[in-house]
Amino acid sequence: MRVKGPGSAKSSLYWLSASLLGSTVLASGSMAFAADAAAGGGTAVGELIVTAQKREENIQNVPASVQALGTAKLTQLHVQNFNDYIKYLPSVSYQSTGPGYSNVYMRGVAADNQSNHSGSLPSVGTYLDEQPITTVGGALDIHVYDIARVESLSGPQGTLYGASSEAGTIRIITNKPEFGVFKGAMDAEVNGVDHGGTGYSAEGFVNIPVAEHAAIRLVAWGEHDAGYIDNVPGTRTFSTGITVNNSAFVRNNYNTADIYGGRAELKVDLNENWTILPTLIAQDLKSNGVFGYDPSVGDLKVQHFRPETNHDRWYQAALTITGKIANLDLTYSGGHMDRRIDSQSDYTDYSVFYDQAPWYYASYFHNNAGQNIDPTQAIIGRDHFTKDSHEIRLASPQNQRLRFIAGLFYQRQTHDILQDYTIRDLAAGGANNLSVTGWPGTIWLTDQKRIDRDYAAFGEMNFDITPQLTFTGGVRVFKSDNTLEGFYGFSADYSSGTGEAKCFGPTVVGHGPCENLNKEVKYTGETHKINLTYHLAEGKLVYFTYSTGFRPGGVNRNGNLPPYRPDFLDNYEIGWKTSWLNNSLVFNGAAYYERWRDFQFSYLGLNSLTVVSNAGNANIYGLEGNGIWRVTPGFTLSGGASYTSAKLAQDFCGGPSDCTGLPIQAPKGTRLPVTPQFKANGTARYEFDVSNLHAHVQGSVAYQSASWSDLLIQAALPPTVDKNVPGSGIYVPVRDKLGQQKAFATVDFSAGLARDNWTVELSLLNAFDTRAQLYRYAECTIQICGDEPYIVTNRPRTVSLKLGAKF
Repeated sequence: MRVKGPGSAKSSLYWLSASLLGSTVLASGSMAFAADAAAGGGTAVGELIVTAQKREENIQNVPASVQALGTAKLTQLHVQNFNDYIKYLPSVSYQSTGPGYSNVYMRGVAADNQSNHSGSLPSVGTYLDEQPITTVGGALDIHVYDIARVESLSGPQGTLYGASSEAGTIRIITNKPEFGVFKGAMDAEVNGVDHGGTGYSAEGFVNIPVAEHAAIRLVAWGEHDAGYIDNVPGTRTFSTGITVNNSAFVRNNYNTADIYGGRAELKVDLNENWTILPTLIAQDLKSNGVFGYDPSVGDLKVQHFRPETNHDRWYQAALTITGKIANLDLTYSGGHMDRRIDSQSDYTDYSVFYDQAPWYYASYFHNNAGQNIDPTQAIIGRDHFTKDSHEIRLASPQNQRLRFIAGLFYQRQTHDILQDYTIRDLAAGGANNLSVTGWPGTIWLTDQKRIDRDYAAFGEMNFDITPQLTFTGGVRVFKSDNTLEGFYGFSADYSSGTGEAKCFGPTVVGHGPCENLNKEVKYTGETHKINLTYHLAEGKLVYFTYSTGFRPGGVNRNGNLPPYRPDFLDNYEIGWKTSWLNNSLVFNGAAYYERWRDFQFSYLGLNSLTVVSNAGNANIYGLEGNGIWRVTPGFTLSGGASYTSAKLAQDFCGGPSDCTGLPIQAPKGTRLPVTPQFKANGTARYEFDVSNLHAHVQGSVAYQSASWSDLLIQAALPPTVDKNVPGSGIYVPVRDKLGQQKAFATVDFSAGLARDNWTVELSLLNAFDTRAQLYRYAECTIQICGDEPYIVTNRPRTVSLKLGAKF
């Protein structure tokens, strides 16, 4: 990012979430101009350079819905992770079950709440600099420090970004090494959380010149997030008469998290035309407990009975080479990402609710002596992701009347999947065996390997028809290849319908007892874009875009089910970018219609096993807008808002598109889940001098309307073991069980002082201790466990103090 004027230095102020939602400009075609970026202390809003179209451009000249948070703004708003920056993007929504487990959606393109290793690829692509970092389990939760900007591109980005950018793309751009300058910064913070504990963090970077045309930038961070959810004493009694308690796991402030990481970047100019930039970034996150509370137990409370931990660590090594061939700019980017997650989860709810009539789950489990045992389940997970990506592209000079970008892309991502559902003292071996062979105590095992391969050739051309009118056309031709192989299910002694009873060969991947799944699907196609941009006057343009996006299909983990097909998104958009009053007032926006065709929908089927099917079509209408007004050199107002109407265009019944002979599970006109109809934010910031100190105060408010977590209105109960006992074919409400995510508003305040190279800031976040409902979920199939939903909420009211120094 390049910002003109004073105040572009990396602020070490702790613009804690108090700055939340703030001086950024959000929504369609939007940007977050630094309020302090006006030249000469005037009121003009500063220029912000982005690379959303893979060229450096002033964001006001980009004819697309681009939102960006620059370095200064990220610091002012105290953006530290994924959840933080999503708050400032009204066109973006997300679901999260805790650190490292967040999924992002744009413009209402969301159908399910089942983020699963064997499910659909995300519909929003996430990039770190030039490299894609999206995995099936969601985006990496990168600690945001010393970041140049976060860019959000709403709408299909299939021409330049490809498969997982069906609904949009988020790019995290790091600050690059600078030649001839030794500098750095350090920041330290401590905070106290109402109803919880104490958190703290330390961050720092140093830029070191190592030669005339070479420099290295080193960044490090450490953070402890305080817990605020308590695991309180409780008991469970099963149909067999066995009672269990959770005394071994009772503790306050149960959901703590510790994050450590670092980044190293080396930049070398080989000559005046060629530059190489190798990068290595790594992060280690350990968390405990759960981040959703059980309202039936109490506010910010749960009753859980098995260990709950998560260890998510990853690294990415990347190389970017830029240079010239004649007058063409060549860019190569390649990266290797490796992510490992070890987790333990409590699954007691599944045991408790399936122990009710007509299933009486507990009676099926015994030890080697044939005696009934405590049937509570725990899930032990081990996930290993890798992603290798390569892209090479050529771009013609930007000052030509006819200009283009063209390139080739390849990526291969793998996922080694282990989900081990365990019961203590479960019979293993012998006449009473219930355990999966070779896995004592395991009632269900998933041990599989998934591989997704993507190939693409792409190109985009711009032609200035007149000095005011520009035509853009682009196309991307793609091929996807998805395979899933391994084992899933029960032992042959427990079930004759799944698992070992359906094996057809010896173990090929992992350490399962045998192989009962080996499938592959391939798809080819193209996606395209057409844009017309008209410059009305200096600082004012309008545009029309027709674009398409796609998401590859894949293999269902249940091998008896057919694969799911790709889905596609058609986008029709009219947008504007304008500045007024000598560029002290900026107002941007867009209106759009999107048709989501044959969209992929994930839901829990038999045995709470994720099923992915194509659910037909949906229609999405939206309006986005943002504004920033620098009233005086020190006083700035800013905000953004979006309205989204996303609904089914036909009935969904989980079968034929005409639903012949099947109950309708979600009728035509049903609102799609996750996305609120209305989302908005606003911030007021005032900067002033007190003696020889520079001071500021800031207040912000964020609001979003109600939303749903699940698409289905009703769904069938799972079948019973005894086919003569009713269960299968009985439909029960789903949305009513899980409940609606209520509307909420949060308010944040901050104030700080700066002198020379020192800064201090005091923040009051979530000032009125609002309990936002960010996500509602059940621990198993909603039809069964939905009577005890969990609510993932925001952090309670927090007071923080941050100190910073630059050198």
